[in-house]
Amino acid sequence: MEISAQGRLEVRITPADVGKRVSVRRLSEPGAAREKFTDTVGVLTSWDHGVLMITQRDGASVRFPESSLVAGKIVPAAPARRRGPAAGYEELARVTSRGWRPVESERLGEWELRAAGGYTRRANSVLPLGDPGRPLDAALAAVRRWYGERGLPAYVQTATGAEGTQELLGAELERRGWVREVSAEVWIGALAPLADRPEGADVVLAREADEAWLARYQRKGVSEVALRVLSAGPSVWFATVPGGPGGAPAAIGRCVVDGRWAGFAAVEVDPDRRRQGLATEVMAALARRALAEGASAGWLQVESDNAPARALYTGLGFSRHHAYHHFREPQEQPAHGPS
Repeated sequence: MEISAQGRLEVRITPADVGKRVSVRRLSEPGAAREKFTDTVGVLTSWDHGVLMITQRDGASVRFPESSLVAGKIVPAAPARRRGPAAGYEELARVTSRGWRPVESERLGEWELRAAGGYTRRANSVLPLGDPGRPLDAALAAVRRWYGERGLPAYVQTATGAEGTQELLGAELERRGWVREVSAEVWIGALAPLADRPEGADVVLAREADEAWLARYQRKGVSEVALRVLSAGPSVWFATVPGGPGGAPAAIGRCVVDGRWAGFAAVEVDPDRRRQGLATEVMAALARRALAEGASAGWLQVESDNAPARALYTGLGFSRHHAYHHFREPQEQPAHGPS
C-alpha cells in the first residue's frame, strides 16, 4: 500500500485511472467495532456514482463503495514472468485462434467473428482484438445479427490477467447484461525440456485424425464440422498411443505448429491407463516434432478447476499466462444503452 512520509496510508488513485492496474486496501466490514481490511489487485474497470469495480486476473469483479477505500496506488500493468518464453497477450490470442480455426469468419473492423456450427465456444465467438470500427453498442448489435443469421447464440471472448488484456471490455459487456459463462486459462512453457524427456511408449504421429484417434476423443459423435476444426491450422499433428488389439488408443493428443509456437490440445488417456505417464509421452513426442519444425515454445488451455491437468502441466514446465472468458448475449435486448 502507498504510505506517506508521515506513515499514513494514502489513496493515490482517482476515477481518471480507470483502465489501469491498481492495488487497493478497503474496509471489509464498515462500521465494525474492530476494523478489518481486504486487499485487492486488478484493473480498475469503473468508478461511477461512488462505486469502484476492480477486475481481478481471473476475471472476477469486485465492487465496493469509495467510502470504504483506505489506500490505493497504481501498480505495473503485469508482473514480470520468472520462467518460460516471453509473450504478449495479442500474439498469443492470434496464435491460439489460428490453432483452433472456425469454419467461417468475417471481419468487423479489427474484430473477428468466428463460427463453426456451434462446435466449441472458441470457434463460435468474437475475438475482439482492436477496434470494431463503430461504437460498442452498434458493434454488439452487428455481432448479434451475424450469429442470429446462423442460428447461433452470440459470444464474445475476452481475456484478463496480462498486459494488454480486455478487462474494460468485459466490464462493459457485463454492464450491458452479457453473461460470463465459461472461463479457462492459457498456459505457456518451453518445448526443449519437454522434448528432452526419455522416449518410452510407442507414440504414432499422423497428419489426420483416424477412426482410432476419434474413438478415444472425448467429444463423441464428431461431426464433419468438428473434423474441419480439428484438422485446420498451420501444421497439425495427431498423436496416438495404441491400445489393445482392436480397441481404442491408450492415449491421444493434438498439436498445431505455428512459427515459434506449438499448441497442445485433446490430450486424453484411457481411464484404465492413467498415472502411467502416457499424457507426458504424447506431449513429449509432439514437442519433438514441433522442435523439428522450428518451434521453441508451447501453449495449451486448461480449465481452472481441472486439478489433475494443472498438476501435470506444472510438472512439465508450463505456467499460467492469462485467463479468457466467454460472454453470452443477453436473453433480451436492452431497451437502451448504458448510462
